[in-house]
Amino acid sequence: MVLLKNYISLRDQAEIVRICHILGVGPGGLQRPGYSTGHKLQLHRTCFGRNWNQETKCQERYNRDGSIPPLVPPELVSLIVTSVQDARSHVNSHDELPLMSPDTALVNFYTATGRLGLHQDRDESPYSIRRGLPVVSFSIGDTSEFLFGHSRDEDKLKNVLLESGDILIFGGRSRLIFHGVRTIFPNSAPPSLLQKLKLKPGRLNLTFRQF
Repeated sequence: MVLLKNYISLRDQAEIVRICHILGVGPGGLQRPGYSTGHKLQLHRTCFGRNWNQETKCQERYNRDGSIPPLVPPELVSLIVTSVQDARSHVNSHDELPLMSPDTALVNFYTATGRLGLHQDRDESPYSIRRGLPVVSFSIGDTSEFLFGHSRDEDKLKNVLLESGDILIFGGRSRLIFHGVRTIFPNSAPPSLLQKLKLKPGRLNLTFRQF
């Protein structure tokens, strides 16, 4: 598990926001996901590559309108691949953090009250899970408190603050860590980012995987 602080330049953050804005207002755009019981998650979501639903898991089409999610944009693929290569310089062996070819992503937007409960990212293919192909997480906007650990035991969880421009990567033996978002800190986004983008208050998070 490697945290690359302030890795995404302001220019690249602006481009990512632009891409997500276009996606968010198009077919299958940002929606507040929920369960068949009526319970809603405390975030808004859309996807690249494949649709992900908390009940039906990975599918080729969006549940709500049957449209096909767009592919992961090439410029983001390049940034992801480079970040994983750089992260590998921080581990003892490259085998601990395999390379990956991102073909699916979740795009989550959290407002100040947004949360995400503890969970594991384990809905990818058996090959991806077995190889420990990493999850690559981009953070843009407000700072969040990210929880993680090898069990759901809250007394054993660790936490880290993810700030705008950070990339968090976990793979190999840490691929199936439990993780979640406990807190969003309002008004913590870089002022230069807000001025440049007129970004809605909150946190934009993209998590990339190889299915």
